[in-house]
Amino acid sequence: MKFGVVIFPGSNCDQDMIYALRNVMKQEVVELWHKDTDLKGCDFIVLPGGFSYGDYLRSGAIARFSPIMEKVIEFANNGGYLLGVCNGFQILCEAGLVPGALMHNDERKFICKNVFITPQSKDALITSNIASGKALKIPIAHGEGKYYADTETLKRMNENGQIIFRYCDEQGKITDAANPNGAIDNIAGVCNAAKNVFGMMPHPERAVDSELSNIDGRVIFESILSLVNSH
Repeated sequence: MKFGVVIFPGSNCDQDMIYALRNVMKQEVVELWHKDTDLKGCDFIVLPGGFSYGDYLRSGAIARFSPIMEKVIEFANNGGYLLGVCNGFQILCEAGLVPGALMHNDERKFICKNVFITPQSKDALITSNIASGKALKIPIAHGEGKYYADTETLKRMNENGQIIFRYCDEQGKITDAANPNGAIDNIAGVCNAAKNVFGMMPHPERAVDSELSNIDGRVIFESILSLVNSH
C-alpha cells in the first residue's frame, strides 16, 4: 500500500509517522508538501501531528486551507482513505471531513503522557483487527484535544458506529478518571459516516517500536493494512 504523509509548516510528527509506516510496517511512503497539488497516486493519506502554521487562530484552522487540502478533501469525498492524528484530527474537523470540534483541554494545559484507549466501532477499518474491550497504551501530546459534538450529532454518530476510540483505564473500562482532557463521552477518535476518514488525538505512530517498550500502536496500523488483504 502506498501512503502519503502531508507535511505542513509546523508539522513535527511527520517523520515519526513515516518511520512507523516505512521502517516498522514496511510500506511505501511518500512525503506530500502542503503546497503540492498532486497526491502522487497514494492509496492512503495521513495528516500528522504538530503545530501547523503555529496553531494560530485555532489548531488546524489555517492548514485546512493549504493548497494540498483541496486535493485531500476531493480524495476523501471520492472514498479515499484518510487518517488525521492529533493536529491532523484538528484539521479534519476544521475541514468538515469528520463531525465535531476539538477544544482546549479542561485544565487549559498541554498534556503529554501515555493514556489508554479502547476500540468502539465494530465496522471501521481502523479498529477491525482490535479485540473489543482491549486497552491500548498510546501517547497523547496536545493542548486542544477535548472533543465536542452536540447531542444530536453524538446520537447519530453512536448509532452509525462513528466513535472509533474512547479513553479508558488500564483494564479497558471507560471512566471519568481515565479522561485526560474533558472530551465528551471520553471520545478519543471518530470517523465520518462513510467510514473512510479517521481522526484520533492519541499518537499510534509513537507506540510501534519495541525500543520504546510499547508496540500497542501497531495493531491500529495492522487494522489499516488488513484492507490490502481484503481487496
